[in-house]
Amino acid sequence: MGRAFEFRKARKFKRWSAMSKAFTRIGKDIVMAVKEGGPNPEANSRLRAVIQNAKAVNMPKDNVERAIKKASEKDSGTYKEVLFEGYAPHGIAILVETATDNNNRTVANIRSYFNKCHGALGTSGSVSFMFDHTCNFRIPKEGLPMNLEELELELIDANIDEIFEDEDGILIYAPFESYGAIQKYLEEKNIEILSSGFERIPQNTTQLTEEQMADVEKLLEKIEDDDDVMNVYHTMG
Repeated sequence: MGRAFEFRKARKFKRWSAMSKAFTRIGKDIVMAVKEGGPNPEANSRLRAVIQNAKAVNMPKDNVERAIKKASEKDSGTYKEVLFEGYAPHGIAILVETATDNNNRTVANIRSYFNKCHGALGTSGSVSFMFDHTCNFRIPKEGLPMNLEELELELIDANIDEIFEDEDGILIYAPFESYGAIQKYLEEKNIEILSSGFERIPQNTTQLTEEQMADVEKLLEKIEDDDDVMNVYHTMG
């Protein structure tokens, strides 16, 4: 198994640890998808993907439909995706993905977390080069029109990095740019997409002592608790 497998294993259940926060994040994704491509999932591939992810976290269908309807209203607000980069104590690089309707508030909050926990907020590009921006898909093990090796061969043109099984299904990892091609292929083959998304996998990780890890975790917890934060990635091993 490669880096994507190990990364996925380490982060399992981390992203959607709190159900209420999962719904809030899905709601923001719906707003951004509708604003970008309209409220019809048939014509909006990004919205289709968000609806799949809503199902994966058991978000009620009524909640999804209300969010789409609200996002379709002309006077509804929208969110801007902003990436923050910085360092935690002990040289650990951190990337923070946010979706915000008030950039000044988000910048002030993220900066304060770094400052209070003896980290340093960096400039654009200061640590992002240390991570591979990837996309991922989860599909069921059952009902595939081919075996895993055949599926991997079929997806070679999409430049996939890894494909492997775990207890939740089959995971496909590929470069960020391959998302559209893989989504199109799976839909054309009528292969159900259980969930999909994007992740930033560290190219290298740093092992710390338990005491040092506690210093970094203190910062990570503050960042992850912020309502504007969608995902946090780091190079701590």
